[in-house]
Amino acid sequence: MNTTATTPLETASASQRLAGVAVHLFTAIGALLGFAMVHFAYAGQVQLVLWLFLAAMVIDGTDGFMARRLRVAQVLPRLDGALLDNIVDFLTYAFAPMVLLWSAGYLPGGAAGWAVVAVVLLASCYQFCRTDAKTPDHYFRGFPSYWNVVAFYVVVLDLSAAATAAILITLSVAAFIPICYLYPSRTQVLWRVTMVATAIWLGLYALIVATYPDPSGWAVVASVVYLGYYAGLSVVLTVLRRR
Repeated sequence: MNTTATTPLETASASQRLAGVAVHLFTAIGALLGFAMVHFAYAGQVQLVLWLFLAAMVIDGTDGFMARRLRVAQVLPRLDGALLDNIVDFLTYAFAPMVLLWSAGYLPGGAAGWAVVAVVLLASCYQFCRTDAKTPDHYFRGFPSYWNVVAFYVVVLDLSAAATAAILITLSVAAFIPICYLYPSRTQVLWRVTMVATAIWLGLYALIVATYPDPSGWAVVASVVYLGYYAGLSVVLTVLRRR
């Protein structure tokens, strides 16, 4: 029998409940950011949308830590923080990035563009509704719908519609391939290295957006190195886990 102490709803203090509600509200702010992303994408304010992507990533990268620290699941058991997180992440990581690429002209025109968007969003729906999307040892199973990151590089590198479509289709297929991708804030293997690298990448992201549309080449290259680290380590660890 598990004797680990928990804080059920009926015994939680008012301050604990208030802290739990605050964490959920913090997560839910992402939905407002998603709405703003769509609005400003159609307003042609690409740089602002990229800033909003960064804000959403910061919230997504910190709310889970706060929820675990404050035991929100035990304090407010009737509110599903994981479901809330998935709703917000679908808006900010999948839906809004596709709106940006569509409205800014980075996707093929006509039916071909619609088809690419459909493939991405349907693959993302599959990824977000999987009960095994995250492994017990904290990896993402299949490409974890980082479409905001993809959209960021499409814009910064000013890729053609054909190149963008090819990348989107390839990564959509990757959602169904059982490679285990790093969960930067929770994967234990090389956790410190990954967290430092991720923090540096976020700083480079901010620098690139601040200097957009003419960012420093070294900053872009350095940020791409992080992508290589992330993808390469994910593949290596997938192989090692299977052995």
